[in-house]
Amino acid sequence: MLADNKVIITVAINGGMQQDRDGAVVPKQPAEIGEAAARCYEAGASMVHFHARGPDGANSGDKAIYAEAIREIRARSPILVQTTNGIGVRRDPATGQLHWPSDEERLGILQIDPPQDLFGIAAGSADFYNPGGNYPGETPYVNSPELLKSTIKAVYARGSALEYEVVEASALHRLLRYANEGIFDRDRDNMWLLHGGGFGATPAIARNVIFSIDEGLRLFPKAIVGVTATGRDMFRFVTLGLAMDCDLVRVGLEDSIHLPDGSVARDNVDMVRAAVEIAKIYGAKPATVEEARARFGLKS
Repeated sequence: MLADNKVIITVAINGGMQQDRDGAVVPKQPAEIGEAAARCYEAGASMVHFHARGPDGANSGDKAIYAEAIREIRARSPILVQTTNGIGVRRDPATGQLHWPSDEERLGILQIDPPQDLFGIAAGSADFYNPGGNYPGETPYVNSPELLKSTIKAVYARGSALEYEVVEASALHRLLRYANEGIFDRDRDNMWLLHGGGFGATPAIARNVIFSIDEGLRLFPKAIVGVTATGRDMFRFVTLGLAMDCDLVRVGLEDSIHLPDGSVARDNVDMVRAAVEIAKIYGAKPATVEEARARFGLKS
């Protein structure tokens, strides 16, 4: 368990669709991702979450690009590396519509060499809408039972931890059903729930995420609890999560370009530093990579 005065700071540095805008500079190419991760590590982040981008800066599911980015990150710092199965969404240049990758493409992210440290997956399907992350159009985001179950089995088999992104509390009961079916142990020490607001139809209001956190701990009492949000609500939720003694808070240009005062962050480091300052108000300090590794149950 983490010490009471420690919090894991995750930095989601680029996302799949976010672009440079209003002075914010989003890292896209592997070397840029590696450099950004190192600066965020020095500022207090213990985990970096990234999406691969192609040479044109567009979202990519190419495993070779992911592998190159991981090598660039590890060449510069010991920060933990997380990828997600939410990869490869593409925008049709003619219609502007978003097209989501197949389950087969998304499962391919489990087979990167060198491998990532940690994984993430949405625990349920939703109508995705995230203008703060440069997803201005609403689109169905489907996470099939086959995708989720296959990911759960693969990640736990390799001794890693899987972050379940929970934007609607109903997804918690889907996970409980899978646990009852024997897919995984609900009392795992590294069961990991990331509760969010502002994604799609889920409102970024406190009572919504408080209910989700409480329900998650009722069903999975040993869970690692994290919070996230989009746009100008990001740091409101960081503050809420710290006030509720959550294990983890997530910030970064993936979902917002705005700092707590509403100004634009030029760099992900600005966001990590802001999270560190808010944590100080509650007497909390950033967890080290070693402390985060132990909480996630990863081998040294």
